[in-house]
Amino acid sequence: MTAIECVRSDITTQDVDAIVNAANASLLGGGGVDGAIHAAAGPGLLAECRRLRRTSWPDGLPVGEAVATGAGALSCRWVIHTVGPNRHRGETDPARLASCFTRSLVVAREVGARSVAFPAVGAGAYGWSADVVARVAVASVRAECTRAPGIALVRFVLFDAAVLRAFEGALATPETRMP
Repeated sequence: MTAIECVRSDITTQDVDAIVNAANASLLGGGGVDGAIHAAAGPGLLAECRRLRRTSWPDGLPVGEAVATGAGALSCRWVIHTVGPNRHRGETDPARLASCFTRSLVVAREVGARSVAFPAVGAGAYGWSADVVARVAVASVRAECTRAPGIALVRFVLFDAAVLRAFEGALATPETRMP
């Protein structure tokens, strides 16, 4: 059984096997969580992302997909990059948001990670409300971990108190479902 928890903290400091990056399609860094992870990981992470763009993802990583790299100077072993749907661009399907969480867990299992830390993918700059992201994330993680065990711990690492409250509420509801 997978333990699922949420904390208010900095995702770059988590003692887990893999952290999930709320990346943009370019995989080459950006603002928010993406920028913080790239800054903390150092130039090795950017070099790996550039290699992925030259080889596996020349057109960029699609929304809802996930891919792993090493973690550079971070204490975790892997960074799993996923691109959330941008509501400001009309990407409003919660299934695409859910895919960010499920595909990230699939990739985590593929690389051998047993503990994974997620940010609130889609909240903030991509325009999804914290409540919707929390419900989608929790429902998706619960379903994927039930369908395919192997991950011992999923930790949602949230930067502000309002987002933390949304995730606490979603986790407190045993049957959280996608909106």
